[in-house]
Amino acid sequence: MDFNLSKEQSLIQQMAQEFAEKSIAPVAKQIDEESKIPEEILAGMAELDLFGIPFPEEYGGADGGYDGYVLAMEQIAKVSGGVAMTMAAHTLGLGAISGFGTEEQKKKYMIPGCKGKHIVSFAFTEPGTGSDPKQITTTAVKQGDSYILNGTKRFISNANFPGAMVVFARETESGEVTAFILDKWAEGYSISEPWEKIGMHGGQLLDVYMKDVKVPADNLLGKIGQGFPILLLGIALGKIGTSTAALGGTLAALEEASKYAREKTHRGQPIAKFQAIQLKIADLAIKYETARWLCYRLGCLANDIKDPGKFATEAALVKAYCGDNVVDAARIAVDVHGSYGLMRDYTIERVYRDAIIGPEIEGVADMQKMIVAASILRSKG
Repeated sequence: MDFNLSKEQSLIQQMAQEFAEKSIAPVAKQIDEESKIPEEILAGMAELDLFGIPFPEEYGGADGGYDGYVLAMEQIAKVSGGVAMTMAAHTLGLGAISGFGTEEQKKKYMIPGCKGKHIVSFAFTEPGTGSDPKQITTTAVKQGDSYILNGTKRFISNANFPGAMVVFARETESGEVTAFILDKWAEGYSISEPWEKIGMHGGQLLDVYMKDVKVPADNLLGKIGQGFPILLLGIALGKIGTSTAALGGTLAALEEASKYAREKTHRGQPIAKFQAIQLKIADLAIKYETARWLCYRLGCLANDIKDPGKFATEAALVKAYCGDNVVDAARIAVDVHGSYGLMRDYTIERVYRDAIIGPEIEGVADMQKMIVAASILRSKG
């Protein structure tokens, strides 16, 4: 058991940290206000292979593993939740193609995705069914050498970018939920205006409308009826991104609170002298360290998944903890700032809004706890 970063891991972490601080941080407030990521940021991420860290070089990736992905995501999320959200959803979609795609599908969709030429989406949630696979209403009807997709998906990240979308629909002949790879902006594909969410601005969520969208039969991902296993593993891998985005927010809360405590004075001395402030800083450090090692471990586990069900439980545990943890951390950091923490002039205000999203996405916190509890109670040990 080695808790030290390898040379390669350290280089990934340093690269992401330098890019985040030099390129993203100066425009983080702009991204939050405009809810749009500048093209030069996306281009810079592509140049540094940030869109393909965990994937093999033969498919355009950086071959850095999910452990490397966690290290990079933490640094990106520390300065911009919206950029991290975009990167996480993209990696989720690519992970599904990597895990279940044919060789032809991987070459066609992963290479431009890993290189950042395309930004990938993962579309399952629907307006009337939420994330319950038994109630999915989007349909896929076989027609010659194609499938015709009809339906609406809700809260879909990256739906406005060109590239692949892993979409789940009920294959009408079998009645089974099945996954397909759809080329966004195909005929019949359209999107809503972005939802105006509370935080993580820049990481846009949109509704997707499919009206007689033709998808080649070759774009069937996995097998007919394999939608749920693909969803299970895909969402589990996706929780690496959302958990680490929360980790980055926790680190931001710690750093912003520490900086403010050293700089804000009371009667000529920094407020860091007060024991009450010191206790809050210690609480933030504890919250960061516990979340950090959970996320780092999850990234390492994802590199060699032997039991997808067990990994899904591990991912649920980490997601539940980190999602709640970042909200608590941001609140403590706001307390350190006092009234100033409520002002948009201070970074912690944005960190707090971003944090609120953590427990609600990629599976609400209570549902993740139910998954963990069910696994424990099923075991005989």
